[in-house]
Formats: sequence, structure tokens, C-alpha cells
Amino acid sequence: MSSPIKLKVRVIPNANKTSFGGEREDELVLRLNAPALEGRANKAAIEFISGYFGVAKSAVSLVSGEKSRHKIFQIVGLKSSDLERKLAERDAV
Repeated sequence: MSSPIKLKVRVIPNANKTSFGGEREDELVLRLNAPALEGRANKAAIEFISGYFGVAKSAVSLVSGEKSRHKIFQIVGLKSSDLERKLAERDAV
């Protein structure tokens, strides 16, 4: 079993659509159409990340940045090679 992966993300709430939007410094930019209100953006981020990388929602957890735009998510059960491949596919589009 692979060890958990930590993913640094800069969340931008209230976007037109939910998608990864490139990188800024050492963080992935995640645009969410959910508001940053009562944890809705955090929940939407977990749902999007789990679907994007093909893991269960329970495999993705927020470990840092609950009330910040700068967040660290932990993904269990995803190989780093699969993470890199998915991100490369995103960049190729």
C-alpha cells in the first residue's frame, strides 16, 4: 500500500465552474463554484479531488487550512505516479 500523499492547494471559491486552474508557487489552484461559507468550499473540494483522482471521498481529508484559501489535503490509496499522470493529463489539455 502506498503512503498518503499530501496535496497543497490554493482554493478560489465562488468561481463559475469547479476545476483545477494551473499552479501558483508550489500549490495547485482549485477553482470552486461553492461559496466559502459553513465549510461548503471544503466539502466541494474534497468531492472534486476524490472524483478527479478516482478515489473514495473518505480517502481525501483536509489536514490544514480549514478556514484559509491555502489548504493541504491528504489522499490515501493513490500512488504518486497516478497523481503525476493525472496532473500531466490536465496540463496537456
